[in-house]
Amino acid sequence: MERWPRRRFLGLCGAAAALPLLPQRSAAQPASGKALHGLSAFGDLKYAPDFTHFDYASPDAPTGGTFNFPPPNWAFNQNVSTFNTLNTFVRASDAPPRMEMCFDQLMVRALDEPDALYGLIAESVTISDDRNSFDFKLRPEAKFSDGSPLTAEDVAYTYRLFKEKGHPSLLLPLREAVDFIAVEDHVFRLVFSGKQSDRTILGLAEYPIISKAFFEKNPFDGSQLNPPLGSGPYKVGRFGAGQYIEYERRDDYWARDLPVNRGLHHFDVIRIEFYRERQAGFEAFKKGRIVYREEFTSKTWATEYDFPAIKEGKVVKRTFPAESQPSLQAWALNQRRERFKDPRVRFAIGNCFDFEWTQRNLFYGSYDRSQSLFEKSDFKASGKPSPDEMAVLEKFRGQIPDAAFGDAVVQPVSDGSGRDRKLLRKALGLLKEAGWTRKGESLANDKGERLTIELLVNDPALERVSTPFVDNMRAIGIDASIRLVDPAQYQLRQANFDFDMVMMAASFSASPTREEMEHYFSSVAASASGSRNLPGTESPAIDALIDLVGKAKSRAELTTAMRVLDRVLRARQDWIPNWYLANHRVAYWDMFGFKEKKPDYGFPVEALWWVDEEKAKAIGKG
Repeated sequence: MERWPRRRFLGLCGAAAALPLLPQRSAAQPASGKALHGLSAFGDLKYAPDFTHFDYASPDAPTGGTFNFPPPNWAFNQNVSTFNTLNTFVRASDAPPRMEMCFDQLMVRALDEPDALYGLIAESVTISDDRNSFDFKLRPEAKFSDGSPLTAEDVAYTYRLFKEKGHPSLLLPLREAVDFIAVEDHVFRLVFSGKQSDRTILGLAEYPIISKAFFEKNPFDGSQLNPPLGSGPYKVGRFGAGQYIEYERRDDYWARDLPVNRGLHHFDVIRIEFYRERQAGFEAFKKGRIVYREEFTSKTWATEYDFPAIKEGKVVKRTFPAESQPSLQAWALNQRRERFKDPRVRFAIGNCFDFEWTQRNLFYGSYDRSQSLFEKSDFKASGKPSPDEMAVLEKFRGQIPDAAFGDAVVQPVSDGSGRDRKLLRKALGLLKEAGWTRKGESLANDKGERLTIELLVNDPALERVSTPFVDNMRAIGIDASIRLVDPAQYQLRQANFDFDMVMMAASFSASPTREEMEHYFSSVAASASGSRNLPGTESPAIDALIDLVGKAKSRAELTTAMRVLDRVLRARQDWIPNWYLANHRVAYWDMFGFKEKKPDYGFPVEALWWVDEEKAKAIGKG
């Protein structure tokens, strides 16, 4: 599996990418006292208060059927290979993907706008004069699946609990939220310290809301297989721990006809089966047990989609455009370990990866080389800094690498031989400068310690792709190896930063917030177990740049800050970018209806598609 399925912040809510600056005042900063039906970062909302449904939804589509698929992305503590808890909001243990479908949020993201939210549980939101307080007016009809009312007490309890005990994805963004008040039964007030950015609210308003009554009776930890009480369009149905789970569409869902939901959630059952081996899941798809699959292995996509159902026209193989959102795919070298703190060591290791050979021999020409931590977006730095970027960079001269002031750092291009001697000699030179010299067949420092590195993986396909990379490291004297572990151990070791080197794929929002960047790149996240700061980046300059991202008042300011952040991170080689795919590679049994043009900022097939009975009957699945 060359490109790992991406984690994302809130499951179906997805994320987005940069668009040109919209001309009007931010909907997140209107005149005080006005009740708003939605929020946006830098421009007008697309949908008026009286909108009936999102344009990408399908109100006339039929409901019914079962959608059995392996999720291509997930959130929080979720694991696509196994599960041992149904509490997805804690750091410990492994939860099944898509548990978030069982929970509603105050507001939900539109998938055809870069950064817009519209009310779900919240009918409206009113912002205080100083923009440090947000009053959410809740819909009185909001209910949990057991019929009990969802009130402001539940909302306040949710935020307090997440700030104290939640998964880092939930806990860290709440640092500047100082109070959570149930003003009335149906009015919830979220209060900030004044140090938050204007866009912080966009992330927090998407938090899933849990039941206070349920968690006062049940422990908020990863030990429970008792489905938490939710209020969303689905509830947990049948399941077998670590084997399968079914989410059942609720006939009594209180918000089914709200504009943000109308025309979505068509399947009666969404089923996820868990396979420890990729090939077993693929065989299940070939036999029609699984009906939709996004393919992440180039060899399989190029050579194995020739089974009978494909030839008979029962299975469709095609691509869909990727979302317009910045993405990261890279290796992280754990700087919590002394031997990886020197950037020369990290650049030397990067020189050992021969993308050109890998692209030709293992990827079947299907990938592009990743250079930026914000690929596929306007936030990707290129060439020399613009005057605006240079003005920001100059504030940090002496605190950041000199390389950040020149052309944006790019990964080396090899001769495609698989063992480019020029690049390996350069790697050896960098290691020598960093104090690592040959002692016999190995590299060692002046203490006699060998330079060792273990690449942690959880899939045999990734082991296959990584082996030439590791062999090149060995060729120059690095004691390199690959450790293949089961998914539960992998998740635990990653959460506890118990690794030398791992790979991460992630997507960011269209208008990244300070909190979002902190989760991946800040000093505070470096010591927060379960965070996505896998390299352990700790830099006051990076922290200050992240703060500038949060303070941006326009798309132009945000773009400048993000490009500077990209330049500095690349000059530090905290992450070693590797490759990315421009499209979704998808195969599905030809039994579905859907709108042909997918939304630009999300692709939750399980919420958008439906069973077409005529198509299903034609292929024997009616």
